[in-house]
Amino acid sequence: MTERLELGPCVLYLGDCLEILPGLADGSVDAVVADPPYSSGGFTRGDRAQDPATKYVRTGVEIIRDSFGGDNRDGRSWCYWMALWLSECHRIVRPSGYALTFSDWRQLALASDSLQAGGFVWRGIVPWDKTEAARAPNTGYFRHQCEFVVWGTRGVSAPSTWGGPWPGYIRQGVRLSDKHHITGKPTAVLQTLVQCVPPGGVVLDPFMGSGTAGVACVRMGRRFIGIERERAYFDVAVERITAELEQPVLVPAVMGASAAV
Repeated sequence: MTERLELGPCVLYLGDCLEILPGLADGSVDAVVADPPYSSGGFTRGDRAQDPATKYVRTGVEIIRDSFGGDNRDGRSWCYWMALWLSECHRIVRPSGYALTFSDWRQLALASDSLQAGGFVWRGIVPWDKTEAARAPNTGYFRHQCEFVVWGTRGVSAPSTWGGPWPGYIRQGVRLSDKHHITGKPTAVLQTLVQCVPPGGVVLDPFMGSGTAGVACVRMGRRFIGIERERAYFDVAVERITAELEQPVLVPAVMGASAAV
C-alpha cells in the first residue's frame, strides 16, 4: 500500500515507483536524480541472482544492513525496466530539465541506451571516483574504483542562470558513518549533483533508499520528492531527513512553496 509523508520541503512516498510516478504532474520537477538497482555484481545469471547483501558487501564486513529487491534482472529486462520508469520521468521533468542515473561499469552501456529510450537526450557521463580505498577482486585486477552518472536533458540544454558548469568528475571516498544502505552513495556526491537544479527547485528520486538525495537537497536549498519500496529503508530516510531538517540553518536556504504533487 502506498504511503505519502510530507517533511517540510520534502515529500516521501512508500511504494513502487512504477505505481507512483504516473500520479505526479507533467513538468513538475527540475531533475530526476536516480540510483536504481544495477542488477549487476557478477558475470553470470547465477551471480546476478544472489542477494544484494552477498553481491555488494565486502567479505568480513560485520555491519548489517537490510537487503532490497529488484536487483536480479538480466541485461535486456533491466534495460526495458529502466526505459519504463525513465519514460514516466521524462513527462514529469520540465523541458530542458535533467535526468541523472547512476551505473556501474557493467551496466554503463545499457544505462545510456535506457536514458535515450526513455526520451532524454544523452549529454554525457560523470565518473564518480571512490578513491584508492575501493576494493579490487584480487591483486591481478585494476581496481573497480569508479561508478558513473549517465546524464541528459529533456530536449534542448538551456544555459543555467544560477551556476555551472558543474564538475564533470567527482572524487569522493565512502565513509561508513555516511553509508546507511548497502549501495548508498556519499552525501557529498549528491550535493554536487543537485546543483544542476535551481535554488528552490525540485529533485525527484524514484529510488530513495536511505534518503541521501533528500538530505543533500535540504542542505543545498532544494525541494525533494523521494520514492522507496522497502519499508526498512523508507523509515531510515524519514529519520535522516527529519534530523537534517532539525539542524540549525547557518545560511538561509532558498525554498519555494512545498512540493505540490
